[in-house]
Amino acid sequence: MIPSVLDGQGFRDRIESEFITVPEKYPDYTFDQVRFQWRAWLSWKFITSPSSSTPEIAGISTAILGSVWLVLIAVLFAVPVGVGAAIYLEEFARPNRINDIIQTNINNLAGVPSIIYGMLGLAVFVRVLEPITSGSLFGDFAPNGRTVMSAGLTLGLMSLPVVIISSQEALRAVPNSLRQAGMGLGATRWQTVRSQVLPVAIPGIMTGTILAVARAIGETAPLILVGAAGFITVSPSSPFSQFTALPIQIFQWTSLPQPEWRNLAAAASLVLLILLLTLNAAAVILRNRYSRRLT
Repeated sequence: MIPSVLDGQGFRDRIESEFITVPEKYPDYTFDQVRFQWRAWLSWKFITSPSSSTPEIAGISTAILGSVWLVLIAVLFAVPVGVGAAIYLEEFARPNRINDIIQTNINNLAGVPSIIYGMLGLAVFVRVLEPITSGSLFGDFAPNGRTVMSAGLTLGLMSLPVVIISSQEALRAVPNSLRQAGMGLGATRWQTVRSQVLPVAIPGIMTGTILAVARAIGETAPLILVGAAGFITVSPSSPFSQFTALPIQIFQWTSLPQPEWRNLAAAASLVLLILLLTLNAAAVILRNRYSRRLT
């Protein structure tokens, strides 16, 4: 049944009456305290405090440091491999069937769901490469391969196709006249790529890399599969430490029944959103700055 105008007026009167009686029902709160109570959950202490079983003192410092470790490992793995692969495919590889198959697979891997990369990371980095990812070969090891190293390599592997594709697009955008000029002056192909092509392609490469990292830092499924801790009070001190991350912390808090944990999850989500927006803004700023320098 469609409500009439009088019914709508009655609904508005009821809402207005409830709104007016808020001070009577809650005499200890002012209107501003009731309206802006959510701001108390997001503070500098919340950002700098470790996680806790008490919501009033719980923080996200361990999750932030874990995310920083993951980003560093993912970048150190994905950028050299991705940029090197893009340079080979664009500047040195000859067009043949094998290279076409490789290029097709790279394009397909960019659209694979993140949970598939999590399963691959669990099978390869956590189990097969456990002597390396647990640190047993370096004298500083965890009980198993479920460390920040395994998670960082998994996120780096997930970001790799995006880095390769964005780097290829940046290299394709470089005018062929620069290559021809370098070759005409007697430079080798590698010298031309290193001194002429790469400096021009750097803005696009950096933009694609930052966007790939921004996608990886917000992923949850791969981290769950490789063993991120839902509750940990100690920040990771090495690549072979146990860890948690902001998405994992948010997921853990939202699964708890108490409303205080959901408020903390909302505050942590806002921090993660600000971090992602900052990375995206940095990509745009770096691209524009390098573009102005090159022009």
